[in-house]
Amino acid sequence: GASDDAVSCAVMLEILNTLSKSSEPLQHAVIFLFNGAEENILQASHGFITQHEWAKSIRAFINLEAAGVGGKELVFQTGPENPWLVQAYVVAAKHPFASVVAQEIFQSGIIPADTDFRIYRDFGNVPGIDLAFIENGYIYHTEYDTSDRILTDSIQRAGDNILAVLKYLATSDKLAKSFEYRHGNVVFFDVLGLFVLAYPARVGTIMNYITAAIAFLYLSKKVLQPRTRAIHNLKKFFTAFSLTLISWVCTLVTVLIVAVFISVIGRSLSWYTHFYVSVFLYGTAAAAKLILVHTLAKKFFYKNMNEQYLGDIFFDASLMIWSIALAVITQMGLCSAFICTLWVAFPLLTKLMIHKEFSQKGASMKFVMMYMLGMFVPYLYMMYLSWTVFEMFTPIMGRSGSEILPDVVLAGFIVVITMILSSYFINFIYLVKSTKTTLITLTTVFVVTLILVCSGIFFPYSSDAANPKPKRVFLQHTSRRFHDLDGNMVKSDSGIWINGFDYNGISHITPHVPEINDTIRTPCEEQAPFCGLPWILPVHFMFRLVKNWYLPAPEIFPRSPIHFKVLSKELMPWNSMRLSFEVSGPSHMSLYVRPHEGSALSTWSFGDGMPVASLGGDYFVFYSHGLQATPWHFWVELTAPEKHSDGIVSLAIAAHYFFGEDQKTPQLYALLERFPNWTFSSGWSCTYDLFVF
Repeated sequence: GASDDAVSCAVMLEILNTLSKSSEPLQHAVIFLFNGAEENILQASHGFITQHEWAKSIRAFINLEAAGVGGKELVFQTGPENPWLVQAYVVAAKHPFASVVAQEIFQSGIIPADTDFRIYRDFGNVPGIDLAFIENGYIYHTEYDTSDRILTDSIQRAGDNILAVLKYLATSDKLAKSFEYRHGNVVFFDVLGLFVLAYPARVGTIMNYITAAIAFLYLSKKVLQPRTRAIHNLKKFFTAFSLTLISWVCTLVTVLIVAVFISVIGRSLSWYTHFYVSVFLYGTAAAAKLILVHTLAKKFFYKNMNEQYLGDIFFDASLMIWSIALAVITQMGLCSAFICTLWVAFPLLTKLMIHKEFSQKGASMKFVMMYMLGMFVPYLYMMYLSWTVFEMFTPIMGRSGSEILPDVVLAGFIVVITMILSSYFINFIYLVKSTKTTLITLTTVFVVTLILVCSGIFFPYSSDAANPKPKRVFLQHTSRRFHDLDGNMVKSDSGIWINGFDYNGISHITPHVPEINDTIRTPCEEQAPFCGLPWILPVHFMFRLVKNWYLPAPEIFPRSPIHFKVLSKELMPWNSMRLSFEVSGPSHMSLYVRPHEGSALSTWSFGDGMPVASLGGDYFVFYSHGLQATPWHFWVELTAPEKHSDGIVSLAIAAHYFFGEDQKTPQLYALLERFPNWTFSSGWSCTYDLFVF
């Protein structure tokens, strides 16, 4: 909890201290909101923005988050719209680190996370800035996230940035009339942490289309001149264009086959602790395959063609691909299209400046130097961006569930980056005499790494005190009771339900705890919602049942058991049935609802009354309360067919004992003690009761 979110609280207190002692007057009031319940599905922020008397006066917010431990804090969300907010960060932040690419990745939903930003945006209609520490996500949300791991430089940096932006906003004229400046999105990105470039998205769109148009104009002039050779040139050009795309597809397919093979043989995540392994395994394979395809094309397809002509035409083919990508991504409305602009504008300028050297025989030193210089900006920025993406995504692969093949995701990333970085170097394959040495070197590195990975020499996890990379495991000591339509208990069992948070499951744990093995895989109770399992959150789609385990264990008897009572059953108009319930139990409970075939859940007493189904069609409600709370009352209303001999709905309730004397049973403690030191395990007790009505 040091990074998420104690360090932000410390920064806020320090800023509060500084501002309160400052003689400089502020034009606008600043609210310091130390809200809790963020991990409890963003409840406190929702309570504040929907119910507090100050909420209506808020014009903007800065949300302090963490997705890692320390390092630089990244601006990964802004707005919606309100470009003046980004401008405030651009002008005021002393050590900027911001990217619209991060914003579009996060808002696409591919990162399994959420922040209070969404609550203020969606329920308060307030724009803001979302900042998060992203370094070392391996230990985020683990016992290793302690204050001694967060460097004072990191805290100082965050404080400098946030205080400067806050002062700027609190003395800004735009804040009072923010609604006048609200329209338009912004393209923004920092340049190596030195400064931020930001401009309106509509300006970006115009720039992008102009850049693409100039490139298309240049290419069409090049291909269609002289007119007598236009058809011949077009054929040659589209052959090079197709070959480039074919080489990319071949590379992607080859590397993904390697990644799937690694996953199937149980060597997934071998790069989790040793990142260089992924580059040596997938990076060399990608580069070797690309070079091989073009070397074969040069040798057999372009047998006696002029090398300079080939180099020139493959450069133009890459320019064409980037120009098309630029036009398409801009058309999709994505601000990240600025990356394509870099990859069109700089290479095109380079080509126009050294076009004479392009036609000279052999790649001279002067030509190579000029070429590299022209490509310097897009290459440098791409390397910088790639590193940021890897720094964020690699640790996420250790907590992305058992459904996603992390090696396939990372291999895909590496292939895409290899394709981008090599796009304007494919032409050199046709300009150099031989690629033999390069191919042999890359293939050797790949084969040696593959053999080492297959042998299991690279253990995925680490308990190194200075730099731990633990495996995450969830354990719930569960007692389950299943009741029929008459209220009789037809089945009950107890066990410790085990979920490994990554693709490897528990294969690495079995040698240490032999009874956790593949013979105790969790069976799905088909008739029950969510397979009859006490999910704390509806994240079942991230975990396959073949990748979680149910170890038989004694029944648990919580000191404060759950009490579940049907208050009434009412027949409503339009053949609907309303069932009212009363529940009392611990502070965290999950309710699962599955209407039977022919029945439908039409309304309920939660939220706006419109039921929202989880993936798979079951309904999930998360309920939490303070230490002292009156019983929970709720109702559900279902439409049902005339005949329903097996009932109209299955309803289950799980009680989670997250703290206090009921949290861990002696059996759970004993099991956790035997887990190896490179694991980080979260354990608690829970009960699950299923009823049919």
